[in-house]
Amino acid sequence: MDTTSIAGLWDRVSGTQPDPSQWLVLTTAAIALCVVLPHGVWRLSRNAVTIAHEGGHGLVAVLSGRRLDGIRLHSDTSGLTLSRGKPTGIGMVLTAAAGYTAPSLLGLGGAWLLAANHITLLLWSATALLLLMLVMIRNAYGVLTVFLTGGLFLLVSWLTEPEVQAAFAYGAVWFLLLGGVRPVFELQGKRRRGGAADSDADQLSRLTHVPAVVWLLFFHVVTLCCLTGGGRWLLDL
Repeated sequence: MDTTSIAGLWDRVSGTQPDPSQWLVLTTAAIALCVVLPHGVWRLSRNAVTIAHEGGHGLVAVLSGRRLDGIRLHSDTSGLTLSRGKPTGIGMVLTAAAGYTAPSLLGLGGAWLLAANHITLLLWSATALLLLMLVMIRNAYGVLTVFLTGGLFLLVSWLTEPEVQAAFAYGAVWFLLLGGVRPVFELQGKRRRGGAADSDADQLSRLTHVPAVVWLLFFHVVTLCCLTGGGRWLLDL
């Protein structure tokens, strides 16, 4: 590829796009709610949140100096991220805390990009992250799920009109912001019924000697603050 082509590609990725209409922003928010709230639909769409959840564990593990061994995604929307390093310490704490906060923080970052009119950059960044994650997936269902999700982002960013790209990008960010909130309430309900004894909150409690309920509250604060802040950016308030 010659320099001109590289420059043109960079301009396409890093350039800005026009603001979408307010009705599109509101419509995509409503669609995201319809994907997150009904239990039957959520059982399927939660797979995307699990990708972000486990990807958050993996990314922070690498950034904190741990060795990432692999990620597994399961059809029941559970997942597992394995890393090697010190069993205690700040790296392990950050890695354990990253899962439930990752979807919402990714949504907040996406909302910031959309507020700056970087729709294409958002789509291509998401594609790149999914491709990097694909390398670390260690089971067939996980490979299929991440491959299809990354392929969808790539096809939308490369082949569709700007209006379609904007709708897809806003819908995806709304989904992360809204979908990041529900798993924390689900975890709270499981713990109330005596389940999820080895949840991220319980692991963090053992690592830090801080009660699991405090870590659960931390997850709630992060996800709800991201929804509030990201929503304001998306709605231009």
